[in-house]
Amino acid sequence: MGRKYSKATTYISGASNSSFRIPFVVLQEATNNFDESLVIGLGGFGNIYRAVLCDGTKVALKRCKPESEQGIQEFQREIEMLSHFRHPYLVSLIGYCDENNVTILIYEYMENGNLTRHLYGSNLPTMSWEQRLEICIGAARGLHYLHNSAVIHRDVKSANILLDENFVPKITDFGLSKTRTEFDQTHVTTVLKGTWGYLDPEYVLRGKLTKKSDVYSFGVVLFEVLCARPAIVRSLSREMVSLAAWAMESHSKGQLEQIIDPNLVTKIRPESLRKFGETAVKCLADFGVDRPSMGDVLWNLEYALHLQEPVIQDDPKENSTILIGEQINDFSHVDASSSAAQNWDDLSSDECSRSR
Repeated sequence: MGRKYSKATTYISGASNSSFRIPFVVLQEATNNFDESLVIGLGGFGNIYRAVLCDGTKVALKRCKPESEQGIQEFQREIEMLSHFRHPYLVSLIGYCDENNVTILIYEYMENGNLTRHLYGSNLPTMSWEQRLEICIGAARGLHYLHNSAVIHRDVKSANILLDENFVPKITDFGLSKTRTEFDQTHVTTVLKGTWGYLDPEYVLRGKLTKKSDVYSFGVVLFEVLCARPAIVRSLSREMVSLAAWAMESHSKGQLEQIIDPNLVTKIRPESLRKFGETAVKCLADFGVDRPSMGDVLWNLEYALHLQEPVIQDDPKENSTILIGEQINDFSHVDASSSAAQNWDDLSSDECSRSR
């Protein structure tokens, strides 16, 4: 592909020499002139299209609305991040287009979309507990790499974890990310940006953004994976609106097994659930200093998977199982559109404004 498209002498600041500029006409052809039937995601910035380049490469195109100044800034950040940081658990940037006031980013195509749609709001097959653990582990590896590279993602959520054809997870959406050049060794005080339901309370109250802000958000994702419900559901009773608060309360009462995804009943080994629950709860500590590092989170998730593995090998009748009573809450009916389940980046009316 490198021979077909020109290397960057770019109008977009932040693009490195490793990024390829792809002519607009090529993208126009790949999308049948941006046919609406090829749209796979919607956002405040514009549409995301499925496409196939002339060399057969499957890609996803993120096209920015011309009037979106905010979108242009975030696109510049995406190019900066993905041109400098490469990892098996980060989505790859293939190229970009910046012709005639059109800004488009071209990513590798992720066959299975985002994690959210596999947890709730769709009719997709239920994922096993082992598969969910492996996805969490992969996402944790991606975030661990970013933190070791002095990058704060700043918008960690299930909708920003994409799955390839083999359900390998990859982190996406770096438009809000911060790097070491923008903050000191501990934290940066900044305007509030992100998604309600995932926001670090310390960041909300003090404007203090740290790597542990990502850890908090990832803790919410862990409970999404366990409970198969959105981070915020305003139609529920007051104590259940916030997944983080509800899960923390249930854990403190020793009732975590009563709120898990009904599809996982009898399929999680108690030891695995205990380790997973403890890990998620630690991520949700009020203060960053009390939260684990992503390296610690990763280790604990791998251990939770190790504790689950005997279920595969032993006779199921001999294994301890989790029995859940009438307090099970089934969220399979929840409309995923309320929490961006059908797109990558769109912030709903219940989410924090990116330009606050």
